Amino acid sequence: MNQQEQQVHARRIEQMRRILGPEIAGLFNDTDVVEIMANPDGRVFVERLGSGISSLGEIDASRVQSLLGLMADFLQTTVSRDRPVVEGAMPTEFLRSRFAGAIPPLVDGASFSIRLPARSVYTLDQYLEAGILSPEQRDSLILAILERKNILVSGGTGSGKTTLSNALIDVISRESSNEQRIVIIEDTRELQCTAPNVVQFLTDDDADIDMTRLLKLTLRYRPDRILVGEVRDKAALALLKAWNTGHPGGIATLHANNPEAALLRLDQLCQEAGVPPQTNLIREAVDVIVQIARDPVHPAGRRISAILDVKDGVLIS
Repeated sequence: MNQQEQQVHARRIEQMRRILGPEIAGLFNDTDVVEIMANPDGRVFVERLGSGISSLGEIDASRVQSLLGLMADFLQTTVSRDRPVVEGAMPTEFLRSRFAGAIPPLVDGASFSIRLPARSVYTLDQYLEAGILSPEQRDSLILAILERKNILVSGGTGSGKTTLSNALIDVISRESSNEQRIVIIEDTRELQCTAPNVVQFLTDDDADIDMTRLLKLTLRYRPDRILVGEVRDKAALALLKAWNTGHPGGIATLHANNPEAALLRLDQLCQEAGVPPQTNLIREAVDVIVQIARDPVHPAGRRISAILDVKDGVLIS
C-alpha cells in the first residue's frame, strides 16, 4: 500500500475498533475466544474454548450497521437492501477472522458472527479433563492417529469440529519428524500444525482456485498426510481419491448430525461431481468418524457423542 492507502486503512481500523468498543475489541486478544456473535436484537454472545457461550451485554444496531459498511468497504463491495450480506476475512489487525454479517430484510436487525482463528490448541487431555470425551474415546483416537487412519470429524454448526481437529492435529504434530510431510487445505486458515514439515494452502475465489484444484495440486507436493478444513462440495471426491492412493492418516471435517449421516452426506457431496454413488470408495478411504455434538447440559457445552470405526462398524459412545 502507498502512504495514502495506509492512512485510509488506519482510519478504517480505528473506526472498526471504536464501533466495536473496548470490551468487544479486546476479545481479539483473548486466545480462548473462538466466536463473537451479535444478534439482531443487539445482544452479544462470546464462545470460549472449553467453557461454552456466554453473554456480553448489548451493541446498538446502528453500530453493527456501520461495522458492516466498513467491512464491505474493506472487501471492496457494498452492503444494501439489494446486497444484504457481507462475508469475508477481516483485516490482519483483527487476525483475518472470518466475518459474516447481514442486514434487513434478511434479519430483523443488523447482525454479525465473527469466527476467530485458533491461537491455542485445546488438547485431547484437556477434552478428557473437561469430560468432553472418555478415556476410552481418547485412547481410540490417539491409536487411530498413530496407525495412520483417515479420520472424519463430524458435527453440527458450532459443535467445535475445527477445535477438535486441531486437538487431533496436535497429536500428529508431536509425533511427526522431518520425514513426514503434511499438507493442509482450507478456505480460511483455522487449522494449526506445529510439525516441522508442513505446507498450508488456502482456496482463492478471486483466482478460481477451489478445494478440488488444490487437492490435485497437493498430490504433486509429496504429502504423507492430507488435512482438510470443512468439506462442503464435490471436492469430497478428490479428497477420498487422495486418501485412498497412498496418503493415509488424513483428517477432514464435515457437517452432519451423526456418523451414519456423515457417510451419507459424504456420498451426496461426491455425487455433485457428476459421479454415481461412491459407497465402496468412502468405506475404503474413511476409517474413523468422530462425532462431536453441542450439549446444553454439559459444562463445556459439547461432548464427543460417538466414534465409529467404519471398517468393522464398532461404535464407541
